[in-house]
Amino acid sequence: MERTGLALESNGRSTDAALIAAVRAGSSTALATLYTRHGRMVYAVARRFLGETDAEDVMQDVFVGLPEALEGYRERGTFPAWLRRVAVRASLMALRRRSRSAVLARYATGWPVATGRSTEDRLAAREAIDRLPDSLRAVFVLREVEGYSHAEIAAQLGITRTASMIRHHRAWTQLRRSV
Repeated sequence: MERTGLALESNGRSTDAALIAAVRAGSSTALATLYTRHGRMVYAVARRFLGETDAEDVMQDVFVGLPEALEGYRERGTFPAWLRRVAVRASLMALRRRSRSAVLARYATGWPVATGRSTEDRLAAREAIDRLPDSLRAVFVLREVEGYSHAEIAAQLGITRTASMIRHHRAWTQLRRSV
């Protein structure tokens, strides 16, 4: 990749800001570099909501649409945090499109409900989460797995902060009964 005109980090890599400017100017090479740099994070976010196959589709959709989405990026906060929010929104949209009978998210073994438990207990926890209604599961995953605040969850889902807190509590209540 030609680095002329791109700001570089101390390790010689282009900064995200320089790559974003290049993508906005139409550089497919810069887009490929952002994909290489941040694709795993986007995939991981989507996989928690959707499972492996659908996560790949969401990841591709996010990066194919990134040049257009960057028009709305105002460079408040970090680019990875903004991109994570884009991935969450894309995952939620994909989840809404899926039928309720589809197999749901596959969670990493280290997330809070499963920590320190046997494989059998982790599988039971995953199954319990899979059985949560979409509205409760979305809030639970955003809060417990992704670490968003209730205010951030409310903004992502278009609900109030109080509704997010109530859904989170209801999700935990249902999980306690079933695990």
